[in-house]
Amino acid sequence: MSIDHSPLVEHYTASPSISACTLFESSCSPQAVAEAGIFFHETQLRPGSTMTLSFSEEAAPAILPRDVADKVPFTNLDDVLAAFDIPAGSAEAEQVRNTLSRCQAPPIAGEVKSCTASLEATVQSAMRMLGVGYHAGGDVWAVASELPRAGLPRQTYAVAAVSPVHGDQYVSCHTVPFPYAVYQCHVSLGGYGSFKVSLRGLRDGSAIAALAFCHFDTSGWNPAHPAFEVLHTKPGGSPVCHFTPYGNLVFVKTATTA
Repeated sequence: MSIDHSPLVEHYTASPSISACTLFESSCSPQAVAEAGIFFHETQLRPGSTMTLSFSEEAAPAILPRDVADKVPFTNLDDVLAAFDIPAGSAEAEQVRNTLSRCQAPPIAGEVKSCTASLEATVQSAMRMLGVGYHAGGDVWAVASELPRAGLPRQTYAVAAVSPVHGDQYVSCHTVPFPYAVYQCHVSLGGYGSFKVSLRGLRDGSAIAALAFCHFDTSGWNPAHPAFEVLHTKPGGSPVCHFTPYGNLVFVKTATTA
């Protein structure tokens, strides 16, 4: 079956993605995570505290409509490499392999997850995880960090305000490296909380609103997760909090109309 490549990238180039580093099973470089400053302690989530952060430029591959996504290979590595002329053994091929492996791996204990390759499939998957119908209205809404795609330079940011994102259940959808937009969505049955954090850059005065999650139960996480090294904790230890990178989506289910 032929593929219409018009909405796809012309040449897929491997690029670092901090988004995938926030997944429970992540094994990203602790150095890259430390430089980004994306992980922090719960005690820092208060007005007046400061954090050294950098928000890197994020790749923005095409979000495919379902009719295109259904024709593009996703599950088989060789098929994906052939469809996008990605040389075997290249950095790009390794990124594709890592994403497919992550998507096909079983979820950790207490987690429900899925990988989706179209906007419609992403929304439907999130709705199923939240236990509501696709056409349900009022009790599910989406939220994301307000960040520029081009990123922001590394500097010290002051926390200006913190407010909870009220919800009974959350589904987080993270972008993962691929020639087109693929989201890994997951919901954890363990304790966690979501917050809107207003930050102000002390060097250039830039103001941003970032979505943050605090995970209170990390006992099922990959012991090699970089957050543990950066925050000097371990699985099941002190809570791990992180900001949600550009392009990630969170679907929030509330008991009453939002």
